[in-house]
Amino acid sequence: MVTAIVMIDVEADRIVEVAQAIADLAGVDQVYSCAGDVDLVAITSVADHEAIAELVPGHISKIPGVVRTVTHIAFRSYSQRDTADAFSIGLQD
Repeated sequence: MVTAIVMIDVEADRIVEVAQAIADLAGVDQVYSCAGDVDLVAITSVADHEAIAELVPGHISKIPGVVRTVTHIAFRSYSQRDTADAFSIGLQD
């Protein structure tokens, strides 16, 4: 599985509809509206890099209202949940 974080600039009056359209795409796990440098952040999980190459320019970028995307590929996850899950492997209640 390949995880990518996609930063998305959107026309100001279309943020809600664009966010929903992105959220409805296969491979998109979460979409957040946010303050700061970008309007939306999408978290994606797909099978391989080729699928990212299809999802972002082939689908996300083509949604009306999307102005620009910047994609970051994730290498590793360091969340507390992942760490706890790793230490609990093989433990039974």
